[in-house]
Amino acid sequence: MAELADRPDVGPREWAERVPGLRLARSYEPSWLPKDIVAGLVLSALLVPQGMAYAQLAGLPPVTGLYTSILCLIGYAVFGPSRVLVLGPDSSLGPMIAATIAPLLLSGGDPTRAVALASMLAVIVGVVMVVAGLSGFGFVADLLSKPTQIGYMNGLALTIIIGQLPKLFGFSTDANGLVAETSAFLSGLFAGEANRTAALIGLTALAGILLLNRFIPKVPSVLVVVALTAVAVNLFDLEAHGVDTIGVLPQGLPAFTVPHVTWGDLPPLVLGALAIAVVALADTMSTASSFAARKGVRVEGNQEMIGIGAANIAAGAFQGFPVSTSGSRTAVADQAGSRTQVTGIVGAVVIAVVLLFANSLMRYVPQPTLGAVVIAAAVSLTDVAGVRRLWLQRRTEFLLSLIALLGVALLGVLPGILVAVGLSILNVFRRTWWPHQAELGRVEGIAGMHDTESYPDAARLPGLVVYRFDAPLIFANARSFGETVREMAERDPTLRWIVVAAEPITDVDTTAADMLEELDTWLNARDVSLVFAEMKDPVRAKIERYGLTRTIAPEHFLPTVDEAVAEYKRRTGVSWGDPKEPT
Repeated sequence: MAELADRPDVGPREWAERVPGLRLARSYEPSWLPKDIVAGLVLSALLVPQGMAYAQLAGLPPVTGLYTSILCLIGYAVFGPSRVLVLGPDSSLGPMIAATIAPLLLSGGDPTRAVALASMLAVIVGVVMVVAGLSGFGFVADLLSKPTQIGYMNGLALTIIIGQLPKLFGFSTDANGLVAETSAFLSGLFAGEANRTAALIGLTALAGILLLNRFIPKVPSVLVVVALTAVAVNLFDLEAHGVDTIGVLPQGLPAFTVPHVTWGDLPPLVLGALAIAVVALADTMSTASSFAARKGVRVEGNQEMIGIGAANIAAGAFQGFPVSTSGSRTAVADQAGSRTQVTGIVGAVVIAVVLLFANSLMRYVPQPTLGAVVIAAAVSLTDVAGVRRLWLQRRTEFLLSLIALLGVALLGVLPGILVAVGLSILNVFRRTWWPHQAELGRVEGIAGMHDTESYPDAARLPGLVVYRFDAPLIFANARSFGETVREMAERDPTLRWIVVAAEPITDVDTTAADMLEELDTWLNARDVSLVFAEMKDPVRAKIERYGLTRTIAPEHFLPTVDEAVAEYKRRTGVSWGDPKEPT
């Protein structure tokens, strides 16, 4: 969209094609409206209780969850490319928001300042997303690999569940961190601080949500449980028995507000925003990809970033907090027949109506029920099957997943996401640092050359080694490559050619080039030739630019491994299975 702003001749039609919401308005079919309205009404039944619960998870007043839901739905409807995704307060972001703003609050935690900090955090997340989307940085979602994402989410779920247990049992603690919170909860429980009535409400609500989700998934479990427990509180006057409730919400819609923070608040807010942006984008892209695959449409990664950014900016400007895509709410809207983002608009209108005319509707909703809603959402974040699959298929990635889990659980949410991202990057680097290497031979009945570890009986030509290095040749692995080749030459005094099957080598940097020059000189002194086969043209061009052909003869670059082997046979006169030394 940036290039459109610089063109004075761009008219409404061009803008309509570039802004998804305007494009939808031009192509919207009247037959979709009934389905979108029904889906919006069903969705709103989930948005209201979840929005309030996740606001409290973030350490904010419950009503801010409703403010956030209204504005983010509208923002994404205008700028988001997906027709099915539903954005809103999210259980995975709640602890990250709390971890970012809690250190900036004074003792006692002023709710007004907490809202201002969270709103500025949302604005910063939005700006980061929009700038990144306009700059084409949609690929950053790949910074969280699947194993580390599984570990991060499992650790996050564990942290959320432990943090919500006191609320579920009707008391509170001041502890921070998984170990301290676990200890504080158990101490409070054994000291008799739990309220039996509140615990009964909370545990019943949790069991109800989990059982309904398991056996009757089409029933809006959260709405049913919230409504029934609210009726129970009112009917049996459970407030008199110590059950805390939400109470009457502030009436009216949120006003446009510029979040007031100090300059000193900005550095920690920016760091928190970057972490939240990575998690929100990874979550959105995975959800968008799964739903797009079902419907046979393409995911627009950069436009998704702009849509998420717009949703966050809109929420932050109206006393909201950072948002992300919700897989559960998206699934609810999809199952209810949603066709477009009009579903989200309907949901926003319903929430606005609640705030304007039915603000006392949530008066009797018990706090333990909100705790149960959050815990149920946390349970849905876990992926036990994914962990088991990693254990069975690849122990290294299982270990990465476990470290990511421990990073979140023991270090905290924000350090945990840094650990997860760092592990993903290190895992990529590890594969380049220690790549698979193989000597190749001919296997009877199978075309081509194959790994001699997989085929120990593979035939080899006397005096020839065909060597494959499965990675770019760069500073991190240049020494390993050189040492391996030297060991081959020292191990076999009859060796005359080392053919490098270079098709997997997608790059050669200057460090590796210096190593190759020294290696070739060393081999030439021992009457051994270093030969490259199947080297890609861009890599060969770099070899030429580095001047390596001063030592590596140009005729030692051959188009295929088969041609390199044939050339060696022509020069030496040996054949497969020939025991004589090459001449």
